[in-house]
Amino acid sequence: MSDFKPRILVIDDEPQIHRFLGPALDAAGYEPVRADTAAEGLREIARKAPDAVILDLGLPDMDGKDALAKARAFYSGPVLILSARDRETEKIDALDAGADDYVEKPFGVGELLARLRVALRHRIEANGVSGVITVGGLTIDLVKRLVTRDGAPIRLSPREYDLFAQLVQGAGRVVTHRQLLTAVWGPAHVEDVQYLRVFVGQLRQKIELDPALPTLIVTEPGVGYRWSPD
Repeated sequence: MSDFKPRILVIDDEPQIHRFLGPALDAAGYEPVRADTAAEGLREIARKAPDAVILDLGLPDMDGKDALAKARAFYSGPVLILSARDRETEKIDALDAGADDYVEKPFGVGELLARLRVALRHRIEANGVSGVITVGGLTIDLVKRLVTRDGAPIRLSPREYDLFAQLVQGAGRVVTHRQLLTAVWGPAHVEDVQYLRVFVGQLRQKIELDPALPTLIVTEPGVGYRWSPD
């Protein structure tokens, strides 16, 4: 399995929300990340894109819908609105602005976690990829970030998992060196092709039945790599 939990950024100025929601997310297998203002939340998204965002509308420095619009300029992951505003127009405006779901305060943690799971799965499936992929005895759960073979977990480092997920979500297409390096390590590393080769080698050792003759992670010479489950 991956040693890295899906990161859920919670942008809310109420300390009690973080005290309540943080442990609940952690117990459910997520890594909660706290932001108390819109500006702090936007900086965190830009620094390292979370797997999903839970966003309050009543923030002290900016209306949540404005923060959502700013985030959508560079963030495509799921955003769940968490707000005490219960007017239908507020919900419609937030959904039209790019929110994936709207949960009213007070809320039940079970319902919120269920909606979060659905949003994560829908965002993956929107790219034409199933949330759970099985190839022979190998199973990849992109929502839970779990990789197993015949039910036994395969332990991947955070970078290895992120690299593997990029390839799997490529759905058989060639993913270029530049695309992989930018997505996994950031734009400052777009020329580090040898670094990428090292990680692909490590990943093949764990994923392929015969790493010397890889059939799942195929090299496209001079271009990149392709996930080839067929």
